[in-house]
This record gives sequence, structure tokens and C-alpha cells, in this order.
Amino acid sequence: MFLPPGFGEKYVMTALGRIVYYTAVGKPWSDLTIEPSSNDTLVFLHAFGGGSSAYEWSKVYPAFTADYRIIAPDLIGWGRSDHPARNYRADDYIRNIIEFVEKTCNLPTTAIASGLTAAFTIRAAITRPDLFKSLILTTPAGLADFGHDYSRSISAQVVKVPVVDRLLYQSGVASGFGIRSFLEQRQFAHASRVYPEIVEAYQQSAQQFNAEYAALAFVRGDLAFDLSQYITQLTVPTAIMWGKEAEYTSPEIGRRFAEMNPQAIRIFCHLDDVGFTPQLELPGVTVGLIRKFLPLLESREAQDSTADGSATISISV
Repeated sequence: MFLPPGFGEKYVMTALGRIVYYTAVGKPWSDLTIEPSSNDTLVFLHAFGGGSSAYEWSKVYPAFTADYRIIAPDLIGWGRSDHPARNYRADDYIRNIIEFVEKTCNLPTTAIASGLTAAFTIRAAITRPDLFKSLILTTPAGLADFGHDYSRSISAQVVKVPVVDRLLYQSGVASGFGIRSFLEQRQFAHASRVYPEIVEAYQQSAQQFNAEYAALAFVRGDLAFDLSQYITQLTVPTAIMWGKEAEYTSPEIGRRFAEMNPQAIRIFCHLDDVGFTPQLELPGVTVGLIRKFLPLLESREAQDSTADGSATISISV
């Protein structure tokens, strides 16, 4: 396991199985003589892909532990959580995120989420806006946005062939070579930022028993949906970060989302020189931006601006 100092493992039971999550449990956090300035919870939700897990946020969430209660789960089918052998669908994860937040977070909470999970979190916030104070999202894409459906791609079609899918998973998705190649060529803007610990953490997650079920559902496009059909229903104050080099999902998609709902999407931040997961590639920058966004989204001024329909703040970094 790759946990920051002072963090430990807990779990909660959900309708789909046991979700393992990580939170501060010991030194140095237990030795702080100054009480946290906030009783609020920040929940960090990882993206999907071969070997995904809460590790994705592990270089970021310790920076907030002195001020917030931190929760970072391995979602169902990923990491050390249960891996039910099932045909996963988007609704499974939307309901599961809602259930997890209900059972673990001080409400309402701020969710910080990435990738397809960020898109699921938007839909969870549409269904249950009472659960969420604000959202901070990196590359929230449904992968079928504006009619460009990933599930129709050649790579997705190949993985739909029985037997072939398992072979591809074992030889590519779950292998150290395959993981490193994907991170270097598709996920990160710069291959030099991929170091051995990242590859090993992804590989450990990818090699868990039954890990292929959720991963292959993602790769086949079974979880894809058109977020543009839902985005106008979002009412929770939201900030979006989008890496310029994000494979499959260009920043233009994010800009279109922001333009469709400036009442809720208060901030759109375009990041140069970074790929799909800035939280791993440039964690210090990601921490700085989250710190900047939190008070902007939670302030009374932000709430009032959301109500009067002011334009989205656009930032380039």
C-alpha cells in the first residue's frame, strides 16, 4: 500500500459491497495541538482506468488534513475495495457515490473528483444536491459527450470480444509494462513525470482478484454517457480543471460544459503542460488551485453569484 504518513484504512458497507477508504488516523495528524479550522469533510474520488485507486490523490489530500477531515475511497471494483463480478453500468456508480457520501461524510460536503468519476459525481449532485456543498473536478467527461461516443471506437470494440478482453487485460492493462506505457503515452503530458512508485501502485490495484470486471466495463465504454444531457441540471457550485494534453477529451469539451451552465460552473481552469491527472503529474499546482477554489465556491458571494447567473470565471495556467 502507498499511504501518506498518518493515514490508515477503514471501510463502510454499501449495497454493492465493501468500500475501503483512507483517512487520517495517527501521527503526525494526531499530535496537532491546533484544532482544524473546519469541521468540513473533503472527499477525494479517483478516476477510472487500469489500476485506478485512491492512490491517484495521495500526493494532494495530505495538504488539507490540518484543516479538513479527509476521506479518499477506493471505489467499488477498484483498489482494495470489493470487486463484484458484475456488468457495471453508470447508474451503479452514481448510486454508490451517493450511498458512500451519506454514510461517511459530514453533510453537505465538498467532493473533489476526477475523470469519468467526476462526471458521475455531477449526476450524483443533480440527484442529491443536499449532499454537496461544492464540487472541484478534473476533466469531468462522460466519454459520450456531444455525440462523440467512445464506446463506438475501434479500441472499445476490440475489448468487447470475449476471451480477447481477458487476454488484453492481463497482458496490457494489468502488466507493469502496459501500465507504464499508458501513463507515459496517454495519461501524462511528460513521460519523465512517471516514476516507479506510480506504476507499482497502479499495478497492485490492477492485479486484485476480479479487478478486470470494472476495468473492462470502463474500457468497453459500458460506463460512458453524454454528460451534456445532464449538465444544465447541476445547481451545486463547481470548479473545473482541464489539462490541455488530456487524451480523448480536449479542453473544448470542458469549455462547452461551462458555457452551458455558468450558474453552477463558477470556474473553468485550463492547465497547459499537463495531461489527464494533474493531481499526480503536478500535485503541488493542483493543491494550490484547490486551495484557491475552495473559498471562492463556499463564500456567500459565490452562492449569490451562482443565483444571479453570472458568467463563469475562466483561468489559464
